[in-house]
Amino acid sequence: MPKQIKGNPRRKPPDPTPGHEVIGAWFADVAPRVRPLVSVVDEAVRETLDGLEYAVKFHRAFYGLPDLGWVIEVAPYQLSANILFLGGADFDPVPPLGDVGRSRYVKIRSADEVTQPQMLDWIAQAGRTPGWR
Repeated sequence: MPKQIKGNPRRKPPDPTPGHEVIGAWFADVAPRVRPLVSVVDEAVRETLDGLEYAVKFHRAFYGLPDLGWVIEVAPYQLSANILFLGGADFDPVPPLGDVGRSRYVKIRSADEVTQPQMLDWIAQAGRTPGWR
């Protein structure tokens, strides 16, 4: 059984919302150059995982599942975005970046990277792996 994500005890998980509206509103705050990129990420996550809950906290979008907790976090920057898999240390293969707790991530700079088979597989694995609660 995977270990629970320890993280920063002062950092609390966001409260989930059943509707996607909170993510839609978040898009407006994302840097214009990165907005199309995070839109493709959002689409890939919603097409791959059923029963999602959504939240925005720390200027990041969170995607979760009721039984698994928060499984994906999207952190936008000026020219790129990080896709954090909050249980990624349990994936096969493990995403290449990160070494703290169970979170692993990938940095993306183009929409083409999101639609690669490996990225879509990691998104699917996130839907089967416990995340941040």
